[in-house]
Amino acid sequence: MDTTSGTLDEALERLHATGPEFRGFLANHGPMAVEALVRNGQAHTVHRWVDHYTNKLEDVPSARTRITDANWREALGDPSRVTDWTTYMAWQVAERPWREVLTEWWPRLLPGLAGAATHPAIRVGHAVRILLEDGEEAPRIAEFAHALGYWAARHTPLPVTVRPVGTATPADALAALPSIADQRTGVLNGLAQLPGTEGWLEAAESLNTPQHPDAARCQLAALVRATTRRYADYAHGNAVMLVHAATAPNAVLRTLPALPRELWAPSLGAAWAASAAITSLYAPPDTLPPLRAGLLTPEEVFERAAAHGDEHVIKLTDTACDVASWTSEGDDQALSAAVRSMELIAPDN
Repeated sequence: MDTTSGTLDEALERLHATGPEFRGFLANHGPMAVEALVRNGQAHTVHRWVDHYTNKLEDVPSARTRITDANWREALGDPSRVTDWTTYMAWQVAERPWREVLTEWWPRLLPGLAGAATHPAIRVGHAVRILLEDGEEAPRIAEFAHALGYWAARHTPLPVTVRPVGTATPADALAALPSIADQRTGVLNGLAQLPGTEGWLEAAESLNTPQHPDAARCQLAALVRATTRRYADYAHGNAVMLVHAATAPNAVLRTLPALPRELWAPSLGAAWAASAAITSLYAPPDTLPPLRAGLLTPEEVFERAAAHGDEHVIKLTDTACDVASWTSEGDDQALSAAVRSMELIAPDN
């Protein structure tokens, strides 16, 4: 990204003049999408994409009351305080290194990973990847503060505590999850159905969650692979929302290198609980016919995603390309999931 870092920073600065949500509850995916575009060789499309995308965005909400080290708990999970939270996090990263801020706030925010359909945590994952791999320029630090503040404002714990202590693989645990009774609903109402969904907690707690940091990291990667591949078969339940079952754990995976190792196992548990919840909220009982996408390279698939233009397609394809990069053989199933998203989600261009 060395030759395109200016493009990324300019795009982030433009997007920081907009609010984190629009139309009442829809998440601003701009910073996440432009990071993925630049990361995957599509920097030349970024400003045109931002020109189009910002037409739907809204202004930064008005500030309300200053958040401090003494009163932050009362503001946690209050979306009306999102600008207060952004200001507070910006002050935090101005006073000390961003990794220190992340280490302090990660365990505080992790129980609320499902907030706003996991969008804030995903935004944090993209911001951390920038800082780890591309440097700590001012717009990137600012993006980290925006992302962390958004998560604090939308912090939403699940209505049931999941303590996975089983032996199942991610693929098997996902397959065992029952669906909620009414899937034609929003995220909050869907989450509220989880405690009453027979067998859900048992299935959610069936996952093997190793406590050794390296083993936890491997299991988290396996979860990302399983949720990405599963999208190709079940995305018709809700092609947009089911993207997050894969992109949320991948955001957590991207963040692990910036965290103390003792936080890796708890991060796996939280990422699994959020993915399991989204899966039960939206995955249908029947599968789609197999997708015959042919032999594709990650570069070809991402170029198609950039041309498609939808932010969810871009982000899922970014995750699919990650999965494909983990082995020398690639991962045709993961790339097929990205192609499936282009079929099911309307283009935005």
